[in-house]
Amino acid sequence: MAQDLGVGEVVKQLDQACRETGFFYVKGHGVPESLMKEVRSMTHKFFSLPYEEKLKIKMTPAAGYRGYEKLKENITKGLPDLLEAVDFYKEIKKGTYGKFGEIMAGYNQWPQDFPNFKTMMEEYFSLCTDLSRKIMRGIALALGGTPDEFEGKRGGDAFWMVRLNGYPGLSLPDDQENEIGCGIHTDYGLLSLINQDDDITALEVRNLSGEWIPATPIPGTFVCNIGDMLKIWSNGLYEATLHRVINNSPKYRVSVGYFYEGNLDAVVEPLEVCVKKRGGNRMNEGAVYGEHLINKVKTNYVTM
Repeated sequence: MAQDLGVGEVVKQLDQACRETGFFYVKGHGVPESLMKEVRSMTHKFFSLPYEEKLKIKMTPAAGYRGYEKLKENITKGLPDLLEAVDFYKEIKKGTYGKFGEIMAGYNQWPQDFPNFKTMMEEYFSLCTDLSRKIMRGIALALGGTPDEFEGKRGGDAFWMVRLNGYPGLSLPDDQENEIGCGIHTDYGLLSLINQDDDITALEVRNLSGEWIPATPIPGTFVCNIGDMLKIWSNGLYEATLHRVINNSPKYRVSVGYFYEGNLDAVVEPLEVCVKKRGGNRMNEGAVYGEHLINKVKTNYVTM
């Protein structure tokens, strides 16, 4: 969100972007561009390690679904994705959120031979959390509510997830198109911040006309999109937009996705202000965020 615009203009732009595409770019956000670049650089270095080294932090259910996933282990709608990844979640202790905490409880796994990796990533995660909370305050205003609509029982103790994604490039010079790096999907929660390599366009967004539009990288910006829970809370005024990744470059591509969610035990129902905008009609059924997340996580991998 541009710093030289008044709050009202920013809110107006947010509302327009969320209604028309569900995707937008954010600049002037307070996360140093140097840190964004270093996070991507460290991600490249990790994925360039020998396979055996990466497996030292292998993701398992026992680890709370945190850690490394090999190529094609992640699946979208039943089909394997041409990506490898490392997943991090907000660390929680067993029993904190009842049945949700039992499955998602755990501590993040960190590569042992990477100086400053953990410190740098945790600083980045913290800044993304602060930024996401600010954007959600703007979205709350855009919906006609108070700035604190997504605090308290909805998001005052917001859960989050970070995924480091690695997408192999085209393997043969005569390849016309690569396999799907990440299949067509929407994101689970409220808001996603995507930090992607500056020199490769691979992320695509489907617009209201059904056309696939490239989310061309703009240095120093995050690509943001809204997720399933915001669709419910907004009573369908904002749509969780379908997107996919296809890396048709010969170069290996990385992106770092930060996913800002509601409280793990939040009951997600249309905001009253959004129900009024629909003439009193509730356009979406409610959900419990933790149940939605766990259902997704349990079906997201080829073998466990």
